Amino acid sequence: MAGARTQPSLLLRLRDTEDHAAWSQFVSIYTPLIFAFCRGRGLSEADAADVAQDVLKAVAGAIPRFNYDPSRSSFRNWLFTVVRSKVNNFFATRARQPRRAGDTTVQRFVEGEPDCASEETWRREYQANLLLWAAEQIRSEFKDATWNAFWRTAILAEAIEQVAADLGLSVNALYVARSRVTTRLKQVIQSVECDPGAVESVSHG
Repeated sequence: MAGARTQPSLLLRLRDTEDHAAWSQFVSIYTPLIFAFCRGRGLSEADAADVAQDVLKAVAGAIPRFNYDPSRSSFRNWLFTVVRSKVNNFFATRARQPRRAGDTTVQRFVEGEPDCASEETWRREYQANLLLWAAEQIRSEFKDATWNAFWRTAILAEAIEQVAADLGLSVNALYVARSRVTTRLKQVIQSVECDPGAVESVSHG
């Protein structure tokens, strides 16, 4: 586990153009987030996939020049700016084309209707995406009872006493089990993400 604590941030690794593993990891983590955001804006699966690819290309081109300063901004906000720009470009291009009957998604964009996919929505989805990705990476490291103690109380927000009874654990043992998983999740998230908010999203309850 010490390696997870000392491994350079994924963002720093991406600046090494020869670190293909870092880029592959970035794609696996962030493509689902970008795709889901685009789908939430009303894009079809094919269009969302195309825009996601445009975003990844833009990130690949910009990362070598990207100077991360957490005191001024965050990678999450920067990525949101890139995604929003590409989505807006998509709608702007579509708006210049003859509209199909019933194409209300483009109509809303043209008329300037407020978009419910706000920056706050992006923040929540960004953190949830990182958490789910990290959970997939470590799930096999824990016994079912330990994992369920964490998942059911920290993620599903079920009652501590009821979950402890279901799992045959004391309340104290449940807290210990949940803490073990939470600590490991934070290690994994910190290895790929340098925005503090992403780590804080792992609930202690």
